[in-house]
Amino acid sequence: MKRLSVFAFMLASGLALTAAAQTPAAPAAAAAPAGPPKIAVIAFQVAVGQTNEFQRNFADLQKKFDPKRQQIKTLSDEVENLTKQLQAQGEKLSDTERASRARTIDDKKKQLQRDGEDASNDFQQQMQEMYSGLASKVYDVLSTYSQQHGYTLVLDMAQQQTPVLYATDALNITKPVIDAYNLKSGVPAPPPPAAGAAAPAAPRTPAAKPPTSH
Repeated sequence: MKRLSVFAFMLASGLALTAAAQTPAAPAAAAAPAGPPKIAVIAFQVAVGQTNEFQRNFADLQKKFDPKRQQIKTLSDEVENLTKQLQAQGEKLSDTERASRARTIDDKKKQLQRDGEDASNDFQQQMQEMYSGLASKVYDVLSTYSQQHGYTLVLDMAQQQTPVLYATDALNITKPVIDAYNLKSGVPAPPPPAAGAAAPAAPRTPAAKPPTSH
């Protein structure tokens, strides 16, 4: 039951995200401007995940899966209660009744496992599709922003394949790109949580690599 309870939490907080999202390839790079190279760094996944559009879509996705999460939680509570009852009353029950209750619990556990896996797979797939489509649009803004500011190379400091061991804050264009995308999309910032309410857990975006220039 511990594994299933953890799944219910992960589904609620958006942490059941492990699939890799793919974004379309970018068009050929523009000619480099004359002069010394100008380099910037960006945390691309963070940029995508912190856009107003992603925050809005992620909240909508969570709401969409809330009924399924509640259904799984109800079934999980039922299995837990039936298990406790069998443990408490087992010695007083006949062998036939005890075996019947055990089969009922086992069947419900299997159903719970199937429902949990199906919901997790559906959530991951829709999350991946949402992230992939948005990542492509954020990359377009990144490309335009980089050309406008004369950057000849932008490194994704969130990618292990492109390790950035050190970079000054002045080279980090993550926040400016987020602001540029929010301005272009026109999606307002999500409202702050109600007073006294816990802030929702920040989603882990799928491991995605932005399009690379050819």
